[in-house]
Amino acid sequence: MFVPKRIILHCSATKDGLVVDWQAIRRYHLSNSWTDIGYHFGIELVNGEYEILVGRQMTVQGAHTSGENSDSLGICCVGDFDKVAPPAQQWQLALKLVRSLQQVFNIPTDRVYGHREFTNLKTCPGKMFDLSEFRRQL
Repeated sequence: MFVPKRIILHCSATKDGLVVDWQAIRRYHLSNSWTDIGYHFGIELVNGEYEILVGRQMTVQGAHTSGENSDSLGICCVGDFDKVAPPAQQWQLALKLVRSLQQVFNIPTDRVYGHREFTNLKTCPGKMFDLSEFRRQL
């Protein structure tokens, strides 16, 4: 059974637009013969408000960080945080979601990571996403 012990933060590396990019990400992952979107949650601007969107169920292993999926939940913030910092509303909603998941699954703050901490090939969740500050605010 899948039991999450870590949380890994991602960004879509795309500009958050007026369309729901979460469904485009899901379609892309399905086109690669995956069973569903690789992330458990997404945070995206929908109709002028940031919303938490559901991906894979929390009881199902994700497909978001190569070699690290067996015990981690993946959260994708839609946006390109190599170019701009995460908007305050999205940042606060990500903190709220992560805090909730930490409480439900008893995950300590030192087990909250950015994707880039597992590969030197990516900057995800983005160069302008301050992981130290995010963890400090948890």
